[in-house]
Amino acid sequence: MHVIVATDGSQASLAAARQFQWIADSREITHVTVVAVVSPYAAVPFANELTERRNTEPTDFSFQDDAAAAVAHVAAVFDGWGPTIHTQVRSGSPASEIIRAAVDTGAGLISLASGSRGLTATILLGTTASRVQHSAPCPVLVCRPTPGSPGGRPG
Repeated sequence: MHVIVATDGSQASLAAARQFQWIADSREITHVTVVAVVSPYAAVPFANELTERRNTEPTDFSFQDDAAAAVAHVAAVFDGWGPTIHTQVRSGSPASEIIRAAVDTGAGLISLASGSRGLTATILLGTTASRVQHSAPCPVLVCRPTPGSPGGRPG
């Protein structure tokens, strides 16, 4: 089975990737594609919380570079796990591109974090997770990292 693991560059998305790996059976998974989506209309850079910040100048909007660094950081979670690991940085609406990645790869599962930014982290599922869940061509695993869970937030 091919699995899409989505990241938005947040610590929560890294924790969700770790949770997915913890519960998944690597013998059943043949490929994992780690995907990040950069909005072509973003007013702020890709919010990479996972690696050292690359765009130090306020006018240096290296969305693609930060997204690629975040994808590589999350993909490293799966090093030596078994399945073949692929990475993608896409441009467009996050939910639409995650769904499109699943369709393009024939994925059997999409894994992503719930509400990893702002108020949605505590009170709502999250816009992207909700949209993916309702429109995906396959099952969706929505991980909500919590203290004490594998890869979860510190307590």
